[in-house]
Formats: sequence, C-alpha cells, structure tokens
Amino acid sequence: MAVFHDQLNRVVSLPAVPQRIVSVVPSQTELLFYLGLDTEVIGITKFCVHPEQKLKTVTKVGGTKQLNIGLIKSLQPDLIIANKEENERGQVEELMNICPVWISDINDLDTALGMIRSVGSIVNRSVQANALCADINAAFNSLVLPSLNLRAAYFIWRKPYMVAGKHTFIDNMLQWCGLSNAFNSTRYPEVAIEELERIRPDVVFLSSEPYPFGQKHIDEFKKILPQALVILVDGEMFSWYGSRLLYAPAYFSKLVAALTIN
Repeated sequence: MAVFHDQLNRVVSLPAVPQRIVSVVPSQTELLFYLGLDTEVIGITKFCVHPEQKLKTVTKVGGTKQLNIGLIKSLQPDLIIANKEENERGQVEELMNICPVWISDINDLDTALGMIRSVGSIVNRSVQANALCADINAAFNSLVLPSLNLRAAYFIWRKPYMVAGKHTFIDNMLQWCGLSNAFNSTRYPEVAIEELERIRPDVVFLSSEPYPFGQKHIDEFKKILPQALVILVDGEMFSWYGSRLLYAPAYFSKLVAALTIN
C-alpha cells in the first residue's frame, strides 16, 4: 500500500498505481494528459476543454461544483483528483466514499509546482512531472518585467461584480506581472460600483472565465472607471495551475508590453 499526502495534508493510500482516474478540475485534467495518462483518465468535467482532441470520448461527470456522484461511482475509479477551491466540499466528501481522493490547495506558483510534482508521483510520472516543473520554473525565472506601480482589479464575475482578492493564485500571477492588487480583501469578494469608484484601480482586467466578459463589458467599465485601462485577458493564463503554466510567462510579457504602450 503506497501512502501519499495531498495538499490538505490528508493521507491518501493506494494499493497500486491508479489505472482509472477521474479529474474534476480542468487545469489538472490537462496536466494528466500532458503527463501521458491518455487511457487512465476515464472521467472529467464539462469544463475540461484541454487537450480538446483527447477529451471527446472521455465521460463527462458534470460541472466542477455540480458533479454527478452516481455517474462517477459507476465508472469505478481508483483515484479522484479534486481541488479545495474549485470543488464543493460536500460533494468531495461524497466522493471519498467511492475511492481515494487527492485534493490540491493552490494559491501561488510554488504550491502549483508542488501539486504537479505530487500528482506526478501518485500516478507514476515523476520524471515527466519534474521535467515540466523545471521548464515552468525556467520560464517564470526568465520573466523580466518593469515595476509598473499600477493597481489592478481582476474581475471574474458580473451580476454581482466579483474580483480576485489577495492570497489567491490569480493574485500571485498579478504579482508576477509586476502589478499590485487594488483590493485588500481575500478570496473573491463582491464589489459594488461605489467601491470601484472609491478605489479607482489603474487597470481593470476582465477575465474570459468563469464569466465570459466581452467588448460590451469593456464599454460598461469605461463608463464606471473612465480613468482606468480596461482589458480583456485570457483567464486560463491567470488561473490554470497545471501544464498551461508553461505558456503564462510569454503571455504576461505581451500583456505588460501592452500596458506600457498605453
């Protein structure tokens, strides 16, 4: 019996290398396929979209917070990989009655890399996971960006407006961009228009997910915050903490270059 610890420091015991894996977090699903587990992954969420070609025949088990527990049980998994923030606690506890559940808890680049290494170990892909972490580290360490002295508001939702606060993974990615978070609240606070007008962020990022912000929303925010630079950003680059991190530094470089031009 192999014994592992997840990022909540829970003991996860496995009798053998898992052969039937259900992943209920999109970025971790992409990671599993990156590590070569094409046949082992048997269940994913409807929000798991990468790698597109390899997901077409994999069973969809609901949304990240609305999982079909009965369907997951019928798949007879021997490992479920979840996340503290993206999945609903009560449902994760139900999943624990089916098979071992490994739970990630990520709030910065270091914990993301720790997740990658740990997942690599539990699925017998440590060599590939360690190589991936080395490449991600190299990409981020080569990121040389100016200190812009700009305060950014990163919006994830509308009606109500919600932003990414301090001590979140998105907040850490903003720091890597050389930006400070305009909001001091933690997690994902709701924000009223009056508060926006009071705080007056220099930059407003409208994320492509989970809410699909578009051009009309840029116009909406420009009316509220005429002094701010309002930009649509790729939410995957700021919030996916698996193998997609390989591409984030190059994206951040282009984004910051656009900020300096404006």
